[in-house]
Amino acid sequence: MMRPTTLALAATLFLGASAGGADLQYKQAILGHLVEKVPGILKSFDAETGRFGLGIWICGDQHDMYPLAVAYATKADGNRYYQDPELLKVIVKAGDPLLENMDERGQWVFTKKDGSTWGKIWMPWTYSRWIRTFELVGDRMPPEARQRWSDALTLGYTGISKTQLSSVHNIPTHHAMGLYIAGKTLDRPEWCEQAATFMMKVVEQQSEAGYWSEGGGPVVLYDFVYVDAVGTYYAASGDRRVLPALEKVAAFHRHFTYPGGQAVETIDQRNPYHDTVEAGNVGFTFTSAGRTFLQNQWSQLGLDRLSADLIASLLLCGEEGPVEQISAHEDAPPFVLTEGGVDRAATQQSGPWFVCLSAYTTPITKSRWIQDRQNFASIHHDQLGLILGGGNTKLQPGWSSFTVGDTALLSHTPGDENPDFLPKGELYHIPSAAVLTTDPQLGLDLTYGPETCRIRVDIQDARRLVFHVEATSESSLPVAAHLTLLPRMGEILKTGGNKQITLDDKPFALAPDEVRGKLTYAGCRFRLPEVASVRWPVLPHNPYRKDGRAGPSEGRIEIYIPFTQDHRQYDIVLEIVE
Repeated sequence: MMRPTTLALAATLFLGASAGGADLQYKQAILGHLVEKVPGILKSFDAETGRFGLGIWICGDQHDMYPLAVAYATKADGNRYYQDPELLKVIVKAGDPLLENMDERGQWVFTKKDGSTWGKIWMPWTYSRWIRTFELVGDRMPPEARQRWSDALTLGYTGISKTQLSSVHNIPTHHAMGLYIAGKTLDRPEWCEQAATFMMKVVEQQSEAGYWSEGGGPVVLYDFVYVDAVGTYYAASGDRRVLPALEKVAAFHRHFTYPGGQAVETIDQRNPYHDTVEAGNVGFTFTSAGRTFLQNQWSQLGLDRLSADLIASLLLCGEEGPVEQISAHEDAPPFVLTEGGVDRAATQQSGPWFVCLSAYTTPITKSRWIQDRQNFASIHHDQLGLILGGGNTKLQPGWSSFTVGDTALLSHTPGDENPDFLPKGELYHIPSAAVLTTDPQLGLDLTYGPETCRIRVDIQDARRLVFHVEATSESSLPVAAHLTLLPRMGEILKTGGNKQITLDDKPFALAPDEVRGKLTYAGCRFRLPEVASVRWPVLPHNPYRKDGRAGPSEGRIEIYIPFTQDHRQYDIVLEIVE
C-alpha cells in the first residue's frame, strides 16, 4: 500500500538541458520546501483532538494530513520526516475528527468558517486526501487505527460510488479520481472500472476549445479542478486515453492567462477576477504544453509559495520533462477561440497591453452558481495589471458592459438567501447575441433587446489605448455603457473637477460636473465623455455566502456613460501615467 519515493534535496532548479531543448525539473527543490513547511503545519495541530486549523472546525481542516503523509513516505537526503514515528502519530490522530463527525453514511455537515451550513456531503476534496494518505501510510498504522480508517473509507466511497457519479461536473470528476485510488487501495476493482468509465465521459464532454463547461462556455477557474482530477487519475491509472484532453486544456489556459499569471475572468461564467497567480496542478505536468504553462506560472509565483498540498501531489504524481520553446514577447495577431465554426473569444497582446473580448452569451439561469454573462471586455497592462473588466456576477447591472432599460429593476435584497435573479421589468443587462470582430480592430457587436451596442479596441502605442463604445437608439429605453475598475484600497482618485478621493469602504457618487471628463486612478488616466459619472462601491452577489452579501473589496468602481439620440458613440482614452 505504501508508495515511498526517493529524491535528493537540491537547490531550486527550473530548467535543465535535454536532447530536445529544456526540461522542467522541480521535484528536488519542492521537496525541500515541503520539509520547510511541515513545522508550520504541526503548529496548527491539536494533539488532544487531532484537529488542524483555527476557529470553527470544518472537515477541510484535516487536509493537512496529506502533505504530512507525503513527507513521511518520501525517502530523500535531508528529509528528516521520512518514516518519523512521531509524524505518523500525528497523521493517524488527524483521522479522528473525520471519524467522529461523519454520519452513518460517511457524510459530514458542509460547514464553512463563517458558521454557515450547506447540508450533508461526501466532501470530495477531503475524501481524496484521506484515501491518498491511507494509501501512503496505511501499512504502517497501528492495526486498530488502520481498520477504523479502512472501514470508514469503504463506507464513504460506497456511498460515493452509488450516488455521486451521475453527471459530469467538477465535483463528480474529483470523486471519480478518489474512487479510482480507493479501488486500488481497498481492493475494490469494480470501483476502478467505474471511475475509469466516468473519466472517459469527462474526456468526451471536454469542449472543442479544451475547457469544461458548467453552463454555457468556459468556467476558467473551475477548469483547474478538472485538470487536477484527470491528471491525478492518470498518475494512478496510467490510462493514456486522457492525455489528449490534458494537452488541449493546457493550450487553452496558455491563451487565457494574463501575463502576470492570473486567470482571465472575461470568459468565466463562475468566478470574477482574482489577483492570485494560479499555481496550476499535477495535471499540467504530463504534457509539454502543460509544463510550459507551469514554468510561466512558477516563474511568476516562486516555488517557495506553492502550497504544501500542491507540493505533495507534485511529488507523488507529477512528471518532469520537456517544455515548449516560446519566442520572445512580441506583437502578434489576435488569438481567436473558435467553436463550431463560430468565433467565441479573442485575446491580443501588443507590447505591454493584453486585451480579451468574449462573445459567449447565455440566458439568465436560476442557479446562484452560474453567473450572468454581462462583462465582455478586459484590458490589462504589464505595468498596472487589470485596468478594465473584472468579470461577471448576478443581480448587479452596474457590472454589465451595456444596459438597455432601467437598472433599478434588478438588485439584490440584503439577507435574501433565495433571490429571483430576473429583472422586475424591461431591462436588458445581458445580450442575447454577440459577434466578435478582429478586422480592422478587435471588437464586439452585442444585441440587447431592441438595441445593438458595440465595442472596439484600438491599441495606439505602449502607453495609450482607445476603448470605443457605441449604441443604437431604436427604442425609448435608456441605454448606457458601464466601465468597471477593480478596487485598489488606498489609491487616490482624481477627477477633472479637482476632486480627490482616497478609495476606502466609504461609498461615493460623482456627478458628471464633478468628473468633468477625466479620471486618474491607479496609474491610468481615463479621458471620458462629459456625461460620464462615477460611483463606488458597485457590489456583486456573492454565491458562496448564503445571503449573497459582498463587501467593498469585492465591488467595482463603475464609470457610467449614458447614450442619447444625439450622442450614440464615445471614445474612452486610457493613458498610462506611471
